[in-house]
Amino acid sequence: MAENSSCCTPEGSCHSGGTDVEVGAVTTTYRVTGMTCGHCESAVSAEIGEIAGVSSVQAVAATGLVTVTSKAPLDEAAVRAAVDEAGYELVGQAA
Repeated sequence: MAENSSCCTPEGSCHSGGTDVEVGAVTTTYRVTGMTCGHCESAVSAEIGEIAGVSSVQAVAATGLVTVTSKAPLDEAAVRAAVDEAGYELVGQAA
């Protein structure tokens, strides 16, 4: 089994810091464990971004928080499956 390695460098991160807000959109923040770097953030963001209705995802490894903006509330089971597919664990919605 190959050892995990990061594609990220000390000079930068693999995510963008976009914070555009859609009118009428639903924003939900989830807590995800196991993310340690920008590569992790990208993997989680890409999988959640595939869920129908999702317009943006911002994952932050340092806090373990993933903020998702969607057209309507998301089914938590779908979010959990996406996070699992990326190789991480969804703890639940952040308080």
